[in-house]
Amino acid sequence: ERLLPRWSGETLDLVVDFTTYVFVPAFAIAASGLLPHPLAIPAALVVVITGALYFADREMKTKENYFRGFPAVWNLAAFYLYLLEPPEWAAAVAIAVLAGLTFAPVRFLHPLRVQRWRAVNIALLAAWAVLAFVAVVQDLSPGLYVTIPLSLIAVYFFLIGLLRTPA
Repeated sequence: ERLLPRWSGETLDLVVDFTTYVFVPAFAIAASGLLPHPLAIPAALVVVITGALYFADREMKTKENYFRGFPAVWNLAAFYLYLLEPPEWAAAVAIAVLAGLTFAPVRFLHPLRVQRWRAVNIALLAAWAVLAFVAVVQDLSPGLYVTIPLSLIAVYFFLIGLLRTPA
């Protein structure tokens, strides 16, 4: 603020995050060939619109630093679509479910900011990073020894948030 008072680092951070978490993955999802062709562009539009609305949500995090609703990490959704190559209908359903969860009163874990089980969460995040690197190096066809642990880590992060969602 002192060095460049005209520009907002916070706004720039949101623009960069939106581009990398939402816009680029929306394009990747549309261009992937993993969705039914007539749904590719509409799905990308849903990703962009729900992502924009999420980033505009002033209550996107709880006081415990959980995300409220699906946190617009469409880059992860795209990664798993490319990794798992589900049937077209399942990919379309996944996009629709995640888009719907954007507005649902469920919690999603922020692995670095949530205090509870932080050491476990960081260890799993580190393991995920190594496994994801291996998957990328192997053209997202790494075999079950990488795909299964990556999937289990995703399920863990998803379930932890759901279990912390108030009834």
